[in-house]
Amino acid sequence: MTDRDLPRDDELLIEQVASAYRPASRDELRYHPAWYDLGPEDRARAFDRARTLRALEAALDPDGLSTTARAVLARIALGR
Repeated sequence: MTDRDLPRDDELLIEQVASAYRPASRDELRYHPAWYDLGPEDRARAFDRARTLRALEAALDPDGLSTTARAVLARIALGR
């Protein structure tokens, strides 16, 4: 493997931001910490990638829900 085979740092940050993972919080909406390390263009790329990922997740889910939708519903069910 060469350096050319490795993703660029900004690509790794975009993947982290586009993922459904967010640090747990009881009282506030949080961005992924990598969000703050991206510039405006890379934030837009992460947003576009996240929209695509959520659509794919929903298409694969028997109830048509993305991981984000499931996380929100779980919090509602817990009364948070």
